[in-house]
Amino acid sequence: MKLRLPGRPDYPRSGRRGWRRWVPSWRQVLGAAMAFIGLLTATVALAYARTEIPDDLNAFATQQDNVYYWADGSPMARTGWVSRQEMSLEKVPEHVRGAVLAAENNGFYSDPGVSVQGVTRAFWQTVSGGDTQGGSTITQQYVKNVYLSQDRSFTRKFTEMLMAVKLDRQRSKDQILEDYLNTSWFGRGSYGLQRASQAYYGKEVTQLNASEGAFLAAMLKGAALYDPALGPANRKRAIERWKWTLDRMVDVGRLSRAERATYTEFPEPRATPRTTSASGQDGYLVALAESYAKRTGKIPDAAFDLGGYQIYTTFEKPRMTALTGAVKKSRDSLDPKGRVTDRYAKFGAATVASDGRILAVYGGPDFQRQAFNESNTATVPAGSAFTPFVYAAALEHGVRRARTGPRTPVFPATVYDGNDDVPLMTPEGPYWDRGGKMVKGQNAGNRSYGRIPLREAVTRGANTPFLQLGMDVGLDLVRATAERSGMLASNFGPPVPAFSLGNSTPSAIRMAGAYGVFATGMHTDPYSVGKITRNGEPVPLPRPRSARALSRAVAGQVTEALTRTGDDFAGKTGVTPDDTARWYVGSTKAASTAVVVYRMDLSKSLAPLPLDTLGRSPAAAGKMPAEIWGRYTAALRR
Repeated sequence: MKLRLPGRPDYPRSGRRGWRRWVPSWRQVLGAAMAFIGLLTATVALAYARTEIPDDLNAFATQQDNVYYWADGSPMARTGWVSRQEMSLEKVPEHVRGAVLAAENNGFYSDPGVSVQGVTRAFWQTVSGGDTQGGSTITQQYVKNVYLSQDRSFTRKFTEMLMAVKLDRQRSKDQILEDYLNTSWFGRGSYGLQRASQAYYGKEVTQLNASEGAFLAAMLKGAALYDPALGPANRKRAIERWKWTLDRMVDVGRLSRAERATYTEFPEPRATPRTTSASGQDGYLVALAESYAKRTGKIPDAAFDLGGYQIYTTFEKPRMTALTGAVKKSRDSLDPKGRVTDRYAKFGAATVASDGRILAVYGGPDFQRQAFNESNTATVPAGSAFTPFVYAAALEHGVRRARTGPRTPVFPATVYDGNDDVPLMTPEGPYWDRGGKMVKGQNAGNRSYGRIPLREAVTRGANTPFLQLGMDVGLDLVRATAERSGMLASNFGPPVPAFSLGNSTPSAIRMAGAYGVFATGMHTDPYSVGKITRNGEPVPLPRPRSARALSRAVAGQVTEALTRTGDDFAGKTGVTPDDTARWYVGSTKAASTAVVVYRMDLSKSLAPLPLDTLGRSPAAAGKMPAEIWGRYTAALRR
């Protein structure tokens, strides 16, 4: 008998004509499919055999402090608020475990460590170029958290799946769930359910009810999205997720309908604990540097709180000592217990170098007593301290007094009406507000200056010329000038005539940075961190770029107007029409310092209160910012 040896596949198929020759037979299709499946199975089997479960966890065993340094390289503060505490599964209440399982992976005790649907979805999303996340089991999440990186590649997802299957065979389900609950990130510096329970509710995990457990289960989706303390949108999402989890628990038989009916009020977590143990002024500096480092260095909260970072700040210790002492003397002169108008006093002060480095910041009385940074608030009006930007815009762009006419150049000697109560004019006549009232300019103390050159108006603090000048230049151009100088768009007030007199609300830090433009015409966004390393390895940190905000000539003309004869610095006072804030901004070529005094009851709102007779008289409050600046600069000269 003659054996028939396999030959070349009958393809293109013989006995067929035209396009039919290229259509494979069902046997060929079936054979190719079986070969593909066999190859795929062999590949997965080989990968599975080579996959090992590491002996060490990612970073949980090596949590470290973050260390902050002064600009000269000397240590400033250490922080290490990450906390993790083991808790055996048997001590976690059944209803809390049920909340996690219902929300994350109800089929946990029956699945093989991976979700078939999740695997299919991940494969399809990879092929289609989509996100590889989603559909992970608790075992997969645990593997990703403690053994793998957080990147979103298909390779990482594939390794995660293989390790999850192998881990599911090596350990009991209870052990995997216990390890998962002890190592998951819940936000607020907490790894593990026990620490999360303390961070959010100030109690042991054994004391949690099902409602609180349902809330904490939401944190597994990401505290940045669901922690109510981080904003109204987060709170709304947290409530929706909390309700969904409780309903889901009922649907899957982990909570009775009767008990679900008792949970009608959202279990509000307690206030966010301090993210640093640093006290005094150091606490404010650490908070600023941490925020900047995470935002600019793109460091996730979970990674940052694991520690090991060295943050080299721009803060100069001698300047901080001098600024704190200068503000403290004014603060100590008040009598909040004996005088009602001395209560709720706030002092913002910041120094920013011309290259954007934040050199010093006075944040408040003590970070541990008041975390609110008085120099970084964005609700206090700039008042007449804003008028130099109107002047700069006029010098840069000129004015247009007719709707369609040409622009007329403006010079320091250009004369405007500086009288008090002068009507604001448009090309069509007086400007009327929406209430039918003619708008008129007001000077501080109702003082009139007559016809006055703009340069002199800046020097003497006349307001009415700049109310008219802003309209003549165009409020859009004034705003653009201020924004190029470093003021944030989110802090600008409405585009009405009062815009020129400072209805915008820049922080002391932003005001100092913006005044720095008058030195050279260049602006660099303020920054508080110059370098970051982690365990000695550099962390990418883009440096803010300098950009021209004003021509050198215009910057020089503004500086000249702000400099009194004989002085080696430029300075400007500022007052708001409703007397809710007093400013002083002093600048040299090297740095600018902004000081603002205001009152604010933080228990009620962030709206500034009238200064009234703060410091025993209106004159006392008005002098405080300049006095603080004077003491500060004098201390630096010693």
